[in-house]
Amino acid sequence: MIESVLIANRGEIARRIIRTARRLGVRTVAVYSEADTGAPHVAEADEAVLIGPPPVRESYLRADAILDAARQTGAAAIHPGYGFLSENAAFAEAVMAAGIVWVGPPPAAIRAMGLKDAAKRLMAAAGVPTTPGYLGDDQSAAVLAREAAAIGWPVLIKAVAGGGGKGMRRVDRAEDFTGALEAARREAASAFGDDRVLLERYVTRPRHIEVQVFGDTLGHVVHLFERDCSIQRRHQKVVEEAPAPGMDAATREALCAAAVRAAKAVEYVGAGTIEFIADASEGLKPDRIWFMEMNTRLQVEHPVTEAITGQDLVEWQLRVASGEPLPLAQGEIQMRGHAIEARLYAEDPAKGFLPSTGALTKFFIPRFGVRVDSGVEKGGEIGPFYDPMIAKLIVREDTREAAASQLAFICSAVEAWPIKTNAGFLARLLGDPDFRAGQVDTGFLEARLDALTAKPPPSNFLMTAAATALAQLVDGVMASRHIPDKFTTWAAGSLAGFRLSSGPAPSLLECDGQLVEAPTDSSIAAAWETYDDQVVLFEAGEAYVFSRPKAAGAEAGAAGDGRIAAPMPGRITSLAVAVGDAVTKGQTLATLEAMKMEHALVAPFDGTVDKVACAVGQQVSEGQILLSLEAAA
Repeated sequence: MIESVLIANRGEIARRIIRTARRLGVRTVAVYSEADTGAPHVAEADEAVLIGPPPVRESYLRADAILDAARQTGAAAIHPGYGFLSENAAFAEAVMAAGIVWVGPPPAAIRAMGLKDAAKRLMAAAGVPTTPGYLGDDQSAAVLAREAAAIGWPVLIKAVAGGGGKGMRRVDRAEDFTGALEAARREAASAFGDDRVLLERYVTRPRHIEVQVFGDTLGHVVHLFERDCSIQRRHQKVVEEAPAPGMDAATREALCAAAVRAAKAVEYVGAGTIEFIADASEGLKPDRIWFMEMNTRLQVEHPVTEAITGQDLVEWQLRVASGEPLPLAQGEIQMRGHAIEARLYAEDPAKGFLPSTGALTKFFIPRFGVRVDSGVEKGGEIGPFYDPMIAKLIVREDTREAAASQLAFICSAVEAWPIKTNAGFLARLLGDPDFRAGQVDTGFLEARLDALTAKPPPSNFLMTAAATALAQLVDGVMASRHIPDKFTTWAAGSLAGFRLSSGPAPSLLECDGQLVEAPTDSSIAAAWETYDDQVVLFEAGEAYVFSRPKAAGAEAGAAGDGRIAAPMPGRITSLAVAVGDAVTKGQTLATLEAMKMEHALVAPFDGTVDKVACAVGQQVSEGQILLSLEAAA
């Protein structure tokens, strides 16, 4: 077994690798940017090295700095985690050239599967079924448009060097193709430094199903069954599960055999994932599943595979990298029960999933019946530089129904403040009748987005508690200390709890800025949290902010005044208008890149652009006014 490993990553995957390495007696080295100085993975590693400023291109993507850190600390191996440099063949070669063990596949395998067009040709030659489409070298807009029309609408544009949904666009009509192509190329160039694309037939009821494969240096390759990752938003996975619902034994055997053939075709070593697209319009069938791509690394969703097989895939990686054979032969790998993973993000589903940044002052997740892989803890910071995922919540039960119920309960019990999260959204999703029935596809969320993102009104119980708490807060009455199971409490940064006695409570409240009428029957025992003279209570994964009604005219600023502000720190990647241009409501005015995603800034009404205060490539701060509009007469 290797004696030490440097983890060229951050957040929850770095902590995940540290846990297994510590159990195996392997010394760990963390690397970190200035933004991650106080991050948990830095504190938990045996040693840590600062590698640069917050932007990833100046820190986590700096191969030279990471190699210097490995030499400085005497690390015997480098584990890249996922993302960042994990699928960079040149980095893998540099690691190996430095005499350091690379915990990953051979660079040749990374290259073979790194370009989607070449990978599809290779898979077709290996007898792995591939999706119909265009893989040509001619990248002119005219040729791509012609090929798209020949394939038939809808068509999927995909970045050749892509991953994680970046550089990917669905196009339903010929007239939308040029704009979608430009956006996909721009996003691909920004994310991968390569704006080439391929085209694929878009399957109208697709399921995203992937197979976990593993190879060793002795030529053995096995699979650890499949995962279903169909619950996605903007091609980003939200919920993953294993095994795939509705998968019969014959289809599983054909699918997993194809995945093993794919891995053997590139002489694969280590952990990898073969991703397939399935046409689920008539159920899962072996002849309706096609190869999409291979991810030559450990996946974010690997814990569900660990949960159903009882195997530690990071341990497998370290053992294979040490030259050992695979821990188990194919026939020894068994599947037990059903596992589901949900990604808890710092974002606001009610506002288009806008990322939420700031201090995670309040953070609570029940720790029974769930595995929590988190990159941040209570008191930590969610910054604008990295992915906004807070944690992965994983549950395994004997049945899918039991797993979904347990995970829905866990999500509904999440409490976070003032950072906004998607916990309530996840709880509603996991409780959806169609999800429970296994009727999933990649369009599942889009079809139900309004219902799933709508924050429900607070219950009478919650409003009664809020009214009583506000009355006691104003009166300064703090009775005997008590923290009920349902709520925890903080006030001015300190934990506190109170049992509220009976007394006059206001019947008219503001809840999240809207006037509501609270029940007036009685006071209630509850704990509350105060934040700027407001009361914060949690219910069903949502945070509800209560205050006394403001006096008339006390609202600051007029809504819809035409000023377009940056919703978060980021970089302007496109500017579609100039001073004097007429615009219509909903029209995209500019695009902001932040937290690894593009966000469209749109016109709130019909009007004319009267000021442009930003430029393409400019870094902007949260709240900065970028444009202003004058309403049409």
